[in-house]
Amino acid sequence: MAHNKTVETDAAVADFLAAVEPAERREDGLVVAALMARLSGEPAAMWGPSIIGFGRYHYRYDSGREGESCRIGFSPRKAELVFYLAGLEEADFSALGKYRRGNGCLYVKRLAGVDMAVLAALIVRSLAHMDAHYPR
Repeated sequence: MAHNKTVETDAAVADFLAAVEPAERREDGLVVAALMARLSGEPAAMWGPSIIGFGRYHYRYDSGREGESCRIGFSPRKAELVFYLAGLEEADFSALGKYRRGNGCLYVKRLAGVDMAVLAALIVRSLAHMDAHYPR
């Protein structure tokens, strides 16, 4: 059976964030990391080489494949921030601001272009979804 490519690592989140370019993305990443840590109550951890995750859960598909992943997470990529959130509907994003979605991800170019209260509510909603489907 194939192994998961994205697994928790011992890499330091602070070192990863310090190296993020451009500077605006690095600053946005620091803000998002603090927000997700506060809302989740979990410390940040690196998942694979570029995802900062909070909490963990065990999943098992009907096919028998199973693994561990972060409950919520994000990646401060060069072009945009990518958020890994679950259980959200299109209507949940109506007041967010500038974003795009695809394959279960939320893409934001700049935090300045979104309503931070709405983003926080999306994160809380995603955490509630995870708690309901993958109790701790």
